[in-house]
Amino acid sequence: MTRPTPATIRTGSIAIVLAVLSWGLLGVMSRVAMADGTPPLTIAFWRAAIAAALFTVHAAVTRAEPLHSTDRPAALFLGVAGVAVLYFAYLNAIEQGGVALSSILMYSAPIWVAIGGRVFFHERVSARAAGALTLTLVGVALVALSSGTGAVRWSPGAVGWGLLSGAMYALYFLVGRRLFSRNASARVMSWALSVGAATMLPFVQFQSLSRSAWSGVVFLAVVCTYAAYLAYAEGVKRLPSARAATIATLEPVIAVVAAYVVWGERLSPLGLAGAATVIVGVLLSAVA
Repeated sequence: MTRPTPATIRTGSIAIVLAVLSWGLLGVMSRVAMADGTPPLTIAFWRAAIAAALFTVHAAVTRAEPLHSTDRPAALFLGVAGVAVLYFAYLNAIEQGGVALSSILMYSAPIWVAIGGRVFFHERVSARAAGALTLTLVGVALVALSSGTGAVRWSPGAVGWGLLSGAMYALYFLVGRRLFSRNASARVMSWALSVGAATMLPFVQFQSLSRSAWSGVVFLAVVCTYAAYLAYAEGVKRLPSARAATIATLEPVIAVVAAYVVWGERLSPLGLAGAATVIVGVLLSAVA
């Protein structure tokens, strides 16, 4: 394997940081989109539909190979669970518990990845990985039990939606492993987002959206979904996976800081300790 040059590492790191910055704004921009009372499901549908159109055009322009027929059932499942359920759960977590709380709870994904890998792929969990997952679990529990100021609101519903979003996010590593290794990424995302939008369509309450709601939706679709994914894809081509995963742990930090700056959300000291524990656990998992 060719050792990456300093320029390659620098370019890859910048790309990952740009992707993480975009993802870190997911919660803040979701609140912007829902600020005037637009239902979470409506926001989730338009985000998926617009991003699906962008990825479809991208796949056509780059002449990406069609999705393998044997992989289409997995892509359908990823669309239903990893798009429709994930987007809806995350937005509900934000609506009920605030951006900071929901962002940290979504980072319970490593726990679900480890459980799914053990159950479905019989993967061995090393002692270091087990310790990292234990730290992550403890951190999630501390965040879930904490309170805060601003729009941070603890409730069983907020915690439940947040943990569900983490479980659905884990599917991109469990189900997506085979899909992304065998198919063009733009094709996979086009399928998943299209299926997710189609799944939500019968339940969407179509209504006239305000200018601020549309600005939030378009930002979520174009920047936080399409552009962020492309930047991350460019980054992982140039960096070792551990380095890329380590940089990605900035995401919940950015989300919490953005929530404080824009909406005045602040976790309690217990919640901040839990958030720090989650990030340490994810960092150890990435190094492992």
